[in-house]
Amino acid sequence: MTSLEEAIGMAGKYRRPSRRRMLALTVQRSERISPHFVSVTVGGDDVRHLEQSGYDQVGRLFFGVPGHGPVVLPTSERWMLQFALQSAASRPRVRMYSVRRFRPEISAFDIEVVVHEEVADRPAAPGASWALGARPGDAVGFLDEGYTYGPTPGATWQLLVGDESAAPAILAILEQSTGELPAEVFLEVPTDEDIRPEVAAPAGTTIHWLPRNDPSATPGTLALATVRNAELRPGPFYTWTAGESALSTGLRRHLVNERNVRRSDIAFLGYWKQGRASP
Repeated sequence: MTSLEEAIGMAGKYRRPSRRRMLALTVQRSERISPHFVSVTVGGDDVRHLEQSGYDQVGRLFFGVPGHGPVVLPTSERWMLQFALQSAASRPRVRMYSVRRFRPEISAFDIEVVVHEEVADRPAAPGASWALGARPGDAVGFLDEGYTYGPTPGATWQLLVGDESAAPAILAILEQSTGELPAEVFLEVPTDEDIRPEVAAPAGTTIHWLPRNDPSATPGTLALATVRNAELRPGPFYTWTAGESALSTGLRRHLVNERNVRRSDIAFLGYWKQGRASP
């Protein structure tokens, strides 16, 4: 989802839990659920220390990349100090991922990782490589970073907008808020095959699936253009948007300047930036 540098910067936007700890977990299962999404279930005894807080709850996932040799996972929330003392060869990769679904009955939770086609000048991202090669028993670390989603008082509905990198968070928000605000959702995905046919959501919700079906198109462009031209519902609303940086910042600018929405009614996150390679 995000590179190490982006993850460090983003953490300041989240409402962190008052107490958190590094969780030592293992992969329970991995499944390719569509051409561009892999669902990975991670769990273990340490899941009992993970408090369910917000609907878009995220954390840092620490993992090794298949074929790159053994890594040493951090053992505490002071992971940056441990990183500084490690050699590059033994240092794990770090990415921020949303908790897609909690599974308390098996002391586990799901995350969903976006995978794109590997091309000659752009190898598969580390997170995608890990998800595609994840096997039961693989060790991972997880550090809770909190959440951002929080509808403002007076909102009568919610606007949720994102590209595929925000799909896990948006779907988690919908599933966990089924008795709350109806939503207007604009969710861009790579292809028609990535559309989820059945999604639990609040009554009165409309989901606009926006498949690009064009590998050369910049993610987020279609979603932003669609919302700009959409006739939105009447009444005050809360917005949560995330994905490619130009999508989230562009949508906020549009809502504030052209629809007179208060900045305080918009939560926006730039998960990644087009053209910037993730190490």
